Amino acid sequence: MNARIFSFFGIILLSLIFFNSVFAQKSKAQLEKERQQALAKINEVQAILEQTSKKRKSSVGQLNALNKQLQQRKALINNFKKEINQLNQNIDQNEGVIVSLESDLSNLKAEYTEMAYAAYKASNGYDRLVFLFSAQSFNQFLMRLKYMQQYSQARKDQFRLILQVQDQLTAEKNVLIENKTEKQSLLNQQIEENKKLAGLRKKQENVLSLLKKEEASLTKEIKKNQKEIDKLEKLIAELVKKEVDKTELATKNTVAKTEIANLTKSFEGLKTKMVWPVSSGFISEEFGTHPHPVLKRVKIKNDGVNIQTNEGEKVKAVFSGKVKAVAEVPGNMRYVVLVQHGDYFTVYAKLREVYVKKGQLIATGDSIGTVNTDSNGVSELQFQVWRNNQKLNPAEWLASR
Repeated sequence: MNARIFSFFGIILLSLIFFNSVFAQKSKAQLEKERQQALAKINEVQAILEQTSKKRKSSVGQLNALNKQLQQRKALINNFKKEINQLNQNIDQNEGVIVSLESDLSNLKAEYTEMAYAAYKASNGYDRLVFLFSAQSFNQFLMRLKYMQQYSQARKDQFRLILQVQDQLTAEKNVLIENKTEKQSLLNQQIEENKKLAGLRKKQENVLSLLKKEEASLTKEIKKNQKEIDKLEKLIAELVKKEVDKTELATKNTVAKTEIANLTKSFEGLKTKMVWPVSSGFISEEFGTHPHPVLKRVKIKNDGVNIQTNEGEKVKAVFSGKVKAVAEVPGNMRYVVLVQHGDYFTVYAKLREVYVKKGQLIATGDSIGTVNTDSNGVSELQFQVWRNNQKLNPAEWLASR
């Protein structure tokens, strides 16, 4: 193999190895980050699950937490699969590169042996002199001398290439060992997660079975909760309508109209980026009408989302605005706070304590109150987003978690 040709293709090969390695590292780093995030979410929900299990063996809140954990465990296992697939690709690439490098190394050594043998045959000083001085002209003499020098340099270059390929081959073999070791570690972790997933499914089935046996008391509880929800909906609708009417009057003032328009525009920029009103938790009940998690024939309507969280969790403002109402609703809803942000309103219900008062200006992250914990040990915030009299889905506004 010509040393120059090998050098050219060697550079291409090494460049491909480098860029593939950089790309793989980026993907690997992203997958590892996602795995750590998934584990953090699992631990967060586990803490909530343990709290809901203290007061009762089975509750809808406990079932919601188990369902969320199952979802997150599946996501974690899927992440393991992606990481293992990527390692399989890396291993295939490593093995392909090793085969190519071993072939190149063999060819280089064979060529070097031929060059060394030729050099040995020409090592006799007398033969070299004869070769030089048998030249027909001075120019031919110089060309022969240059040829001998180049041949000597070619042998040195060939030896250098052999060392480079040997180093690269050793490095690739080490990377291959690392990838195979990491793959085995991930496979072991995946097996453990599958066991945990099976255990969670069993717990979910047990809780669901116990809850179905309590159908009568569950139905009674749903009716009681629905009455409280109806009171809350009526109260919020009245409060929002009252404030919308006030805003319409205020917009007759040019300065007030501009302020409201600016605040409205700023709030609209929050869509999909809004901070959560609690630092930890998950959406346990979605917006709109949907079946009850246990009694499938029963439909539940929600004007916002329920966020299940830790006991004593602080509830914070999702955006700057003005507190328009602080009201009390009998039952699990407890205290309700309404905050206006231009044409938009946010509602925080199921509060045990309230730290703000009507007319108070608040900023993003300011504490509004503390979440309430019901008789079943479930700590849950009711969060709503309105635009004037229109109810919006808060899940479409909250940042991905």
